[in-house]
Amino acid sequence: MSIVISGENTHDVKLLAATLVGVIIDRPSEDLTKQNLCLDAGYVGVTAQREIEERGYVPHVRTRGEEIEEQDKNPDFKARRWVVEVCHAWFNRFRKLLVRYEKMQRSYLGLLMLAASVIVLRKIKRQNKGNIIYG
Repeated sequence: MSIVISGENTHDVKLLAATLVGVIIDRPSEDLTKQNLCLDAGYVGVTAQREIEERGYVPHVRTRGEEIEEQDKNPDFKARRWVVEVCHAWFNRFRKLLVRYEKMQRSYLGLLMLAASVIVLRKIKRQNKGNIIYG
């Protein structure tokens, strides 16, 4: 995951390159497996396809209608892009972030990173059932 800040009402596809460059976790080596990137219909197009493939991802761009058809055919099918939607919901739990009052980009980015850290800490805490191991 990565965090990219832009102006209001900027379409997601315009931030695709910056988002992919901003990923901070090292990807697995190319010889093991290709990394998949699941996107919605907003990323259909030659430019987005080129950006995805240049960075070594295998694009999976599906419209909502295609997912509904797949669910009808296969009841065990689950959509993959829910991960991003649930992350947005987790960030929306921080009232300070719901409406951006910060004038400086770095202040807002700092708050986003703090919220992301709290989210990760809560997930680790839940997985360890309250026992956080330090060091």
